[in-house]
Amino acid sequence: MCGGRGTRLDREGEKPLAPVAGRSMVDRTLDTLAASRVETAYAAVSPHTPRTRERLGERASGGGRVADGAERGAGSVEVTVVDTPGDGYVADLQAALAEGPEPPVLTVAVDLPLLDGPAVDTVLDAHAAAGSDSLSVRVPAARKRGLGASADAATRYDDGDGDEAAGEAVDPPDERVPAGVNVVGALDGGGDEAVRATRDARLALNVNRPGDRRLAKRILAGDRDAPTLPSGGVDWLGKPEPAEGGDRP
Repeated sequence: MCGGRGTRLDREGEKPLAPVAGRSMVDRTLDTLAASRVETAYAAVSPHTPRTRERLGERASGGGRVADGAERGAGSVEVTVVDTPGDGYVADLQAALAEGPEPPVLTVAVDLPLLDGPAVDTVLDAHAAAGSDSLSVRVPAARKRGLGASADAATRYDDGDGDEAAGEAVDPPDERVPAGVNVVGALDGGGDEAVRATRDARLALNVNRPGDRRLAKRILAGDRDAPTLPSGGVDWLGKPEPAEGGDRP
């Protein structure tokens, strides 16, 4: 998803093209997908992101190769550009699904510069293991704030961690934020949806504000006082839960 205005970043230019540690977020996202098991990507642009559309065309004409130094998974990812109306995330997602792939579909927001291939593969595995139509990935708002990131979309959900029947401690409902990586099972939002929550920094930092971009740059640079970036698979909190309360991302 790369059609947002990015007005909260307080900078000129399109959000997907905003550089983080010297590389645009849209390029980072495509490199991440190429380093995962994903083989085909549909890039949802809008009238707000004409230069992003041009950049995607440049990558396609160059063969869509993974950037030098990027971790390579199964190979480069094939990218198809899909035009959306630019009426917001949900409306644009529905438009992209109507024009693009058959569900279930992995959706990835362009504002996750810390995301990597192994984390994407873990989300795909979690969806397969849950046996549900859709999968929603969420991050505790307290974790985002603890990292120093913004948590503008925090919503109180009723899916606390743990399994009371199995004797595990059950956390009370808390504020959680959609991570921006999900699996959508149906165009009309039907079917059942599982929820997984994580504190993993790769899924916890969405670049929505200038401070988020500075934080991502420090983490990617390995600054000594910056949070440590995990590697490998994602550690989930508790067990898969059915979605309850709040709005589906």
